[in-house]
Amino acid sequence: MRHPVRSGHPTGVPRPGGILAGVPSTGSPPLVGVTTYRQVSSWWAWERDAALVPGSYLDVVEESGGQPVLIPPPAGSAAGNGHRGARRDTGRFDALVRSLDGLVLIGGGDLDADLYGQGPDPRNGGTDRRRDDLEMDLLAAALDRDLPVLAVCRGLQVLNVALGGDLVQHLPDLVGSTRHQPRPGAFGPVEVTTVEGSTVRRVLGERTDVLCSHHQAVGTLGDGLVVTARSDDGTVEAVELPGRDFVLGVQWHPEETGDTRLFEALVEAAGGGPARTAEARCPR
Repeated sequence: MRHPVRSGHPTGVPRPGGILAGVPSTGSPPLVGVTTYRQVSSWWAWERDAALVPGSYLDVVEESGGQPVLIPPPAGSAAGNGHRGARRDTGRFDALVRSLDGLVLIGGGDLDADLYGQGPDPRNGGTDRRRDDLEMDLLAAALDRDLPVLAVCRGLQVLNVALGGDLVQHLPDLVGSTRHQPRPGAFGPVEVTTVEGSTVRRVLGERTDVLCSHHQAVGTLGDGLVVTARSDDGTVEAVELPGRDFVLGVQWHPEETGDTRLFEALVEAAGGGPARTAEARCPR
């Protein structure tokens, strides 16, 4: 079933309530960690270093029944915490991850190519090693605990690299088109086809139209990941980690259209009640 890109649709996830794996809900919204990025920003009369996150991520988490908890990159040096194959420092996030019910890795700038054993393409932008290390370590801790994870755009790339994969550093060189990102900061409409039996197929249906803004993409797939959606030019648009309760990465931006379906599925996995399937959300 085809699902158009939509904006502002109702959500209707029960809050609170539901039972996950036979354990009754506590009645509190699941706490969903949302990563952020740091940069000097201006507001009113101020210009300061700030931790930023597009408000659309917070909106869709809240509309899906979760309580967003912002996680900023650390201050100080961006020297880096390790190279490809290095064991991540998960210990510094143990207490934080134990306090969360789910995690969203948001979109943003390109990863440091050193993390996957390549030199940087000169067309890369927005690289911040502090953020790379935060998200790599945070994700490692989340996977150690089997915390439900939704990784969006850059987040999918973090997930792939964290599990030993690499990236195509400039996708137009491979597919001959800028349709996945017409220009920096712009979104392009793309149709994706999902894989039968996958979580993304259950939630979104066989085909769905999405908004993309990425000039990089999955190259070599990370250990254990499976591809669960592609665009018609073969670009990997979703991956999942079988054997986990919920670890899903999408290369598009559902938050930009207010499409809460994947966030509802995350909140369901985090203990916040049943999310509706594609059939229930979009009747014929």
